[in-house]
Amino acid sequence: MDSLSGGAGMFIYSDRYFVDIGAHVFRVDKYLKLYQTLVEEKVPPAMFLTPEPLTVEQVRCVHTEEYIEDLLEARYTYRTLRSEMPISREIVQGFFLNGGGTLLAARKALETGWALNIGGGFHHAFPDHADCFCYVNDVAIAARLLRQEGQVNRVLICDLDLHQGNGTAVIFQNEPEVFTFSMHQEDLYPMKERSDLDIGLPIGVGDVEYLRLLRENLPRLIDSHKPEMIFYLAGADPFEGDQLGSLGISMKGLRERDRIVVEQAHKHNIPLTTTLAGGYATDVWQTVEIHLNTCREMMKQAGCE
Repeated sequence: MDSLSGGAGMFIYSDRYFVDIGAHVFRVDKYLKLYQTLVEEKVPPAMFLTPEPLTVEQVRCVHTEEYIEDLLEARYTYRTLRSEMPISREIVQGFFLNGGGTLLAARKALETGWALNIGGGFHHAFPDHADCFCYVNDVAIAARLLRQEGQVNRVLICDLDLHQGNGTAVIFQNEPEVFTFSMHQEDLYPMKERSDLDIGLPIGVGDVEYLRLLRENLPRLIDSHKPEMIFYLAGADPFEGDQLGSLGISMKGLRERDRIVVEQAHKHNIPLTTTLAGGYATDVWQTVEIHLNTCREMMKQAGCE
């Protein structure tokens, strides 16, 4: 494995990101495994910060009062049942804590240039209901709070998870200052919503075409939208070995994807906030390795390697 060393930027993590959701294709233990691997690779302790959970008031900037009440009471209702996840107060608190991690990462990215939340990326949550494995839309909350506070105005959400960020697309459909870009497998969950730019990929797309599309579109979006913050959902699930997808992106291709995003942010001096989003390889350590490569590229491009 590559060796990582200290420098600018931050990693956000809490042991309480792990909550018991039972046997599930969503391996929440990947958070701990990634954190432990980063420690083994000599990332300095000073580069890790522990978040606080989102407050109810912060969650209200995106989600409706009725839905938040369902979450706080851990109620099975038509608003929460669409999550495909169990619900308990512990699980809901885990999502609030993950959301706090993304918000802290965004604040630190403004200070240091980049930050990565070892969690988050719950882009399927809608304002008034859960969806797929997502209860709160952490990236949407962080983006909206920073805008409300006047920290940034123009935001680019670069969503490179296997699945379209349908909740995020709906949340920002009437906010032109927040540009939503999703590159995802087309013939796959979810029912598609309208992002500002959607690139739906056919089954079997490999590294060459995938990276060509990213290289063509991301610089153009940065030049035209002129974001003051990029949120990057670095899903591990476009991987050719993912259980939930049918794309053909290699581990090497995914690392090149990360390099392109990080390089563009660094080149234009735009703070970069990264979340892990999905990843469902049969071997969880393959998912962890993909996420680890994202961390490596962030540190390398920022001159921290």
